[in-house]
Amino acid sequence: MKTSSPNPLARRRLIAAAAAALLTATGCAGRHRAEGTALSPGARAYLTAALDVMEGHSLFAADLDWPAIRREAFARAGRARVPADTYEAVRQALQALGDRHSRFMTPQEARQALSPEPGSSALPEARMLTGSLGYLSLPAVSSDLAATAFVQQARKAVAEIDGQGAAGWIVDLRSNTGGDMWGPLAAVGPVLGDGDVGAFVEADGKRTPWTIQSGTPRQYLTTWGPAAPLARTAPAVAVLTSSRTASAAEAVAIAFRGRPDTRSFGQSTRGVPTGNDSHSLPDSALILLTQAREADRAGRIHNGPLPPDEPIPDDTRDLGSSQDRTLEAAARWLRDRTPAKP
Repeated sequence: MKTSSPNPLARRRLIAAAAAALLTATGCAGRHRAEGTALSPGARAYLTAALDVMEGHSLFAADLDWPAIRREAFARAGRARVPADTYEAVRQALQALGDRHSRFMTPQEARQALSPEPGSSALPEARMLTGSLGYLSLPAVSSDLAATAFVQQARKAVAEIDGQGAAGWIVDLRSNTGGDMWGPLAAVGPVLGDGDVGAFVEADGKRTPWTIQSGTPRQYLTTWGPAAPLARTAPAVAVLTSSRTASAAEAVAIAFRGRPDTRSFGQSTRGVPTGNDSHSLPDSALILLTQAREADRAGRIHNGPLPPDEPIPDDTRDLGSSQDRTLEAAARWLRDRTPAKP
C-alpha cells in the first residue's frame, strides 16, 4: 500500500463507500446501461462505483478517454454476477490510467495490509562505521500499525549511534520497496532536520507540505512524540538508493533533495514518486489511487526515476557488506567532509 498519501491525502484514510456508494453507483449505472446490460444489477453497480472513483479522483483524470475506459471495463466484465467477477475489469481499468502506481486490493488483501501479522515488517538497522559515521538502514513499513514499532526502534538506534559521536550519516533506502512513508520520515527526522521537506501536488496545483516538527511529521507529533535532537545538528548526509527504492521510499529520498550537505549514491529509483489514497468499495475491497505528484523542498516536481548524484553499479549480493561499493563511495565522501575526531 502506498504510504505517501497526501493531506487530506496525508493519512491512509479509508473513504467508507459502503451502502451510500452502492446507492450512488446504482443511480449512475443508467448512464452506462448499454455497456453493462449483460451484468447483474449488483455487479454493474459495483463496477460503476469503482470507475466513478477513478474518474473522480485520478491524478490524470482530465487527460483520459473515460467513455472508452468504461466501455472496455464493462466488456471485460462480461456476464459478471457478483462484485468479485468484476475484479479483473477493475484492475485493467486502473492500468489504463497510466500512472504505474494505482492498484486494487481484494477484501482479503486489504485486511492483511491494514492488519499485518506482528513482526511482518523489518525493523531499521543502525551501526557506527569507521570514521565516526552513523549508518541507518530504513526498510519498507507495511502499515500505520507497524510504523510505531519501526519509529521506536529507529529512534533508539539513532540516539545510541549519536551518543557514540557520529559526525555524518548514511541513510540507506536501497531495500525499501514502499508502504508507509511517515514512519521512515519520523525515524530519520533528527537527521533530516525540521521544516517543510517536500509536498504533494495535486492535479489542480494544490500543494500539501510535508512538515517535520521536532523530528516528527507534524500530523504524527501527538502519536509518536518529538524525537531527541542530535548532538551534532545539521550533519552531512549520504542517501543510498537502488532500482528497488520505490513509492514511499522515493518520497523519503525526495525529502533529502535540496538539503544542504547531502548527496545521493547508487542507482536510479523505481520511478513512482506519487501519492496514493485509499478508497473503500462496498465489499471492503480497496482502490489505491494515485492522486498527487511529489515535490522536493525547492518546489521541483519529480516525475519518473530519481537519479543519484553519484551513480554506482548495482551489486545486490554485497548490500551492506564490506564489499558494498555504494556504501563505500558514500562513506568516502562523508569522511572527506567530516573528519574523524582525534
